[in-house]
Amino acid sequence: MAFTIYDASVPPLAFMLENLAHVLKVGEAHASEGKVPAKDYLDARLAPDMYSLVKQVQVATDMSKGCGGRLAGAEIPKYEDNETSFADLQARIAKTVAFLRGLDAAAFAGSETKAVTLKFPNAEFNFNGKDYVNNFALPNVYFHITMAYAILRHRGVPLGKPDFMGRRG
Repeated sequence: MAFTIYDASVPPLAFMLENLAHVLKVGEAHASEGKVPAKDYLDARLAPDMYSLVKQVQVATDMSKGCGGRLAGAEIPKYEDNETSFADLQARIAKTVAFLRGLDAAAFAGSETKAVTLKFPNAEFNFNGKDYVNNFALPNVYFHITMAYAILRHRGVPLGKPDFMGRRG
């Protein structure tokens, strides 16, 4: 059986989002145990010009559902970006993972050569499906998940590489 673009995108995206959910769970518990308002963690950022924890999760989920939807030719769900709690972020991750896992692997056939165009206010990116996955979607999702992890780590949450990588004994 050949390794497909579905295999290269959907399972790793879902896996990393589930790891992000775990990281957030540890962060929420740490805030509660330390009597720190959850908002202090949710609004935290590594540098003034970087996104907050909430925005990092929003971007990671948006990139993930966008990747799966574009490659499968499915309608990409729209989220309101109105999360204000750890529970809200967990729900957003869960519905993104459910969307990804609900995509038909057969719908990805041939999408490695599919034209993918992303338009932003100040830029436009054009890819084939393979390059979109390997050089844009996965690196961006991993970046934003890493930043969410780093924000919580920076706030003193006891996280380690096994939490990030999903190898939690």
